[in-house]
Amino acid sequence: MPRTTVTRTAYRLLAMVSFALGVIGAFLPLMPTTCFMLVAVWAASKGSPRFAAWIRRHPRFGPPLQAWERERAIPRHAKRLAVLMLALSIGVLVFSPVPLGIKLVVIVSLACLGAWIVTRPEPRTFPTFTLSSQALSPRVMHSNHRRL
Repeated sequence: MPRTTVTRTAYRLLAMVSFALGVIGAFLPLMPTTCFMLVAVWAASKGSPRFAAWIRRHPRFGPPLQAWERERAIPRHAKRLAVLMLALSIGVLVFSPVPLGIKLVVIVSLACLGAWIVTRPEPRTFPTFTLSSQALSPRVMHSNHRRL
């Protein structure tokens, strides 16, 4: 089914807004980055594949997105930061004047989200080779890379 101009424009707009929110989240500690970038790549791939490719190649945002798309993996530092933010949110919620039932539902939800994040694999690193003969030497390469 071909996408109409209106549909492509809506996907592009969603991608741009999500990307902008992700960039803001990179500088504001309480605002997420990765989830907005995932939405931006998804929407851009439907509305503007060129923009999606640019996001994937971005030096700051590209590697975690590629790790997620390739392996469904989350880097260790991102896991630590996410769990820390979830714990802080739970701590604030405990002392807030919110009804107990709502507190419990949100705390359990945040704890489940934290458990899910922690159980995601970490990205595997892929060897990068240069054209120098020393870099390709089996003595210089790590034993795991020799099998390639």
